[in-house]
Amino acid sequence: MKHTQIFKTLAMVLAASAVTQAQADIKIGFSAPLSGPVAAVGQDQYDGFMLGLELLQGKLGGQAATVLKEDDQLKPELGNQIVRKYIDRDKVDALVGLGFSNVLMASLPRIVESGTVALATNAGPSPLAGAGCVPNVFATAWQNDGAAEAMGKHAQDAGYKKVFVLAPNYQAGKDSITGFKRMYKGQIVDEIYTQVNQPDYSAEIAQVQAANPDAVYVFYPGGMGVNFVKQFSQAGLMKKLPLLSAFTVDGTSMPALRDAAIGSVSGAMWDVALKTNGNAEFVAAFRKKYDRTPSLYAAVGYDTANLLDIAVKKVNGKTDNKPAFVAAVKAAGSELKSVRGPFQFNVNNMPIQNYYAFQTIKDGNNITVKQLGTPLANHPDVYAEQCKVK
Repeated sequence: MKHTQIFKTLAMVLAASAVTQAQADIKIGFSAPLSGPVAAVGQDQYDGFMLGLELLQGKLGGQAATVLKEDDQLKPELGNQIVRKYIDRDKVDALVGLGFSNVLMASLPRIVESGTVALATNAGPSPLAGAGCVPNVFATAWQNDGAAEAMGKHAQDAGYKKVFVLAPNYQAGKDSITGFKRMYKGQIVDEIYTQVNQPDYSAEIAQVQAANPDAVYVFYPGGMGVNFVKQFSQAGLMKKLPLLSAFTVDGTSMPALRDAAIGSVSGAMWDVALKTNGNAEFVAAFRKKYDRTPSLYAAVGYDTANLLDIAVKKVNGKTDNKPAFVAAVKAAGSELKSVRGPFQFNVNNMPIQNYYAFQTIKDGNNITVKQLGTPLANHPDVYAEQCKVK
């Protein structure tokens, strides 16, 4: 009798285990800044990804998917710990998110060593795009220079003779300024790098006023952008100086900025104004689920879920064959029907895509954007020629 009970209990445990496995065939480890001044950037990536997964009935490649979530707090050492936990303890099939460029670069050695598929939804640092490229790390958002290059091209085409540039002092900030200067051939009257998450820009804005440039270019994501643009507008400069930016005025910052952002021009690979296939449906679904307008970060998260769906199908759910899964992700880039328009991975696993110019406008009581043009179409980054990954 005792043995019969043991066998019954064992059978129940095994059955429960089988059900659990069936419910979690694919395990995703998501990490991003989900607290602090840039929390909205991470949250939108997560919400976009989860919306994409929901519309896929909770499955990737037909396999039930579970998503683990961690907050890296924009701290490289914490991001590295999270990645190690996901790889070593949780045995995830893919890493998604991976934070800002400084956080991603801190986690890179363990990611490369493990061979785990990693999809960065908010970072495309230049060291990873060039000679330091690796086969299993993909940037599904951008190479950091891209949107800045679009604004440099826009400034050049607009005929601005002198531009003042500002960004936070970390890898993406440096990449952004480099990208702007690559396409802009006029005079850079000053180039300032501020502390990450700096709240007060009054001293820098005073320097802008004293320099009297034809335009200003900034890269300030999340709360940094809200603070800078509000202070720039309060100083009366928004109506005097064209403000060009990348990852500063977008869907995450617009609710806080509202009228303060009117007239500013942003470089990006996506915004709600795009008339691409599937974009209106994505925006409507996001608004219905979350009761807010998506940002470009949400669009990247959404695209990333759909990209993984294609890749998992290609390997018939056998993601434990890491080299095959890596190859499937690379190939999936060319099949993805991205809401941002044309998309494929370059040799360095960075996107080849369009970069648009959007202007913030007031439409009745609504603050929205209109597309001014496409400064860079099907644009590859300049670092790919240094990448030797096949």
